[in-house]
Amino acid sequence: MGIVYQKNKKTGITYVYKNEAYWDREKQQSRAKRTLIGKLDPDSGEVVPTRSYRKDSEQKDGILRKPGPVPITKIRRDFYGACYLLDQVGKITEVAADLKACFPDRYRMILSVAYYLILEENNSLSRFSHWQRLHAHPYGEDIPSQRSSELFQSISEEERMMFFKKQGRRRIEKEYWAFDITSISSYSETLRQVKKGRNKEYDRLPQINLALLFGEQSGLPFYYRKLPGNITDVKTVKQLMAEFNVMGYKKVSVLLDRGFYSGENINLLFKNHQKFIIGVKLSLNYVKEVLEEERDNLQLWSNLQPQFGVYGLCRTIQWDYEQERPNK
Repeated sequence: MGIVYQKNKKTGITYVYKNEAYWDREKQQSRAKRTLIGKLDPDSGEVVPTRSYRKDSEQKDGILRKPGPVPITKIRRDFYGACYLLDQVGKITEVAADLKACFPDRYRMILSVAYYLILEENNSLSRFSHWQRLHAHPYGEDIPSQRSSELFQSISEEERMMFFKKQGRRRIEKEYWAFDITSISSYSETLRQVKKGRNKEYDRLPQINLALLFGEQSGLPFYYRKLPGNITDVKTVKQLMAEFNVMGYKKVSVLLDRGFYSGENINLLFKNHQKFIIGVKLSLNYVKEVLEEERDNLQLWSNLQPQFGVYGLCRTIQWDYEQERPNK
């Protein structure tokens, strides 16, 4: 038995063969049988065996056998129920599909961080390492605090707006959009948007406002915006209309509470041709006039709304629309 080296002129690769000589009785002459061993590494000069030769040699040595039970080298217990439930929620609402489309290389990390914040709402992200050892989450690996900070910083404004657009288009034809602002008190002295303002809890701490847009029936949020703590609800409607134009939403029905009511906002909604429902204050003059005229009719059984358990009726009034023009 000998070793034969043969170089391919087209590819420049040198192949190594095992040469075995034998006697051919029929032809009455010696013959040779060659078996490919592998390729010759030009740098190290070593022979890199091929898969077929490696497999044949292992079979001859008796090493390779039929696959059987693999011994357990690692023991781990995972909680899967809650994460499986969130997987199905993301699939039904198509949030997971939109995240994959907007963040193809990071959507699993985003889902894992979201699962942790939902299931461990009272704990900080520094405990993610402990949580991920016990739960089967989409990313499947640890996300240290430094990597989670890098993840948040890597999300650009364009990617956020793309996600808002995809989520909004899934609900634009099916339900009303509810818009509201909540205030969050803060001790921070470094955040620029933390300002002194009024909130419903009457806290004396500075605050930051969070504007949220969500589906009225599904309750799913798909748009948010951080606002300074000293901005009032009335002043945010103008910015909301501007965001609608950027995201390409034209036919939108918006539901607002009475904190957003002002004559300027009503004119702005009419100007943008937005369908809306907004609460009003009982102290307004035209509201008092309508209530006095319809007070007796409100007591009629025909105006009872059984599903809400209250009396109500519809009344059409005339609105004095005003529009300011800079040159007129």
